[in-house]
Amino acid sequence: MERVLVVFGTRPEAIKMCPLVLELRRREGLETAVCVTAQHREMLDQALERFGVRPDFDLGIMQEGQSLHAVTAKVLCGMRDVLERYRPRLVFVHGDTTTAFAAALACYYQRIPVAHVEAGLRTHDIYAPFPEELDRQAVDLIARLHFAPTARARDDLLREGKDPGSVFVTGNTAIDALKTTVRPDYSSEITRWAEGGRLILVTAHRRESLGAPMERMFRALRRVAESFPDVRAVCPVHPNPAVRDAAEGILGGCERIWLTGPLDVFDFHNLMARAYFILTDSGGVQEEAPALGKPVLVMRDATERPEGLEAGTARLVGTGEDAIYQGCRRLLEDPALYESMSRAHCPYGNGTASRQIADIAQHWLLDGGAARRG
Repeated sequence: MERVLVVFGTRPEAIKMCPLVLELRRREGLETAVCVTAQHREMLDQALERFGVRPDFDLGIMQEGQSLHAVTAKVLCGMRDVLERYRPRLVFVHGDTTTAFAAALACYYQRIPVAHVEAGLRTHDIYAPFPEELDRQAVDLIARLHFAPTARARDDLLREGKDPGSVFVTGNTAIDALKTTVRPDYSSEITRWAEGGRLILVTAHRRESLGAPMERMFRALRRVAESFPDVRAVCPVHPNPAVRDAAEGILGGCERIWLTGPLDVFDFHNLMARAYFILTDSGGVQEEAPALGKPVLVMRDATERPEGLEAGTARLVGTGEDAIYQGCRRLLEDPALYESMSRAHCPYGNGTASRQIADIAQHWLLDGGAARRG
């Protein structure tokens, strides 16, 4: 029996890793354990409950106002103890979080192979996004298996000199998750409130967005809601006090904007499916929205997911108030533009990523750690 360990700590990681956990746990010959760092606590627990995944190890590191230094140190030391106790043959980490970086570093110190899910995403600027770009580059330096969601991500890994036999294009596990959550008969208080109007789903939470950029985002959203009487915007507010205070201060009191707490993944995915378009500074939403045929406007100056831009499903609108407002206005007023973005194809896979990743990892383990392409 080969032991594998899956490590994650945030809600977005949980959404993308839980389908893989469930796939690995169905495999004969594998013993799969889950370690959560709880870099996010409440939002992480919501996702775990929805997918029915119970952690075997819980580092419980979250503290209010935690710094990157503290998160990194706590995950690094906590993972040392988990790895010594469980002794896995292979450890899966995801994406670009501090949890992924510190867990991979802990594995490196103990010479335990790492498999990187969602490998190869790049802006090539280690400060954009911060700290995610450095996190994912560092994990890819350590990883023995690289599961790239797209051919572009694979090509970036190969240009960096990664062993071609360690790189596999699988699609993104985010699409796997959508297949289990979106329901045609979904209804909620929010959808009933928005009935008869055009619903915009908004997420803004990234570290580099805090402060003036986020204030500009929220001012633009308020202008949109006040300019278009049929618009209804729902904004799940991240628990970070800096996000909450800005949202309440700028968006509070607008009858066409609904501020809510963090949404369960089931509600969030189903609201995405019913939205007219998505306005976001997130990374994962850029993958999920195209799979649902929803245009997405990205409130960032650069993205590590250019496939969506090339496919026509996403547009960068930056963080300027007027640029964001004008981007929304064009989608609301130009039916041809809206139709073209809605019909663009999803470049992030067909919902079989977890199965492909489990197949490759299992073959790799059976071959004694010699990766095979396939």
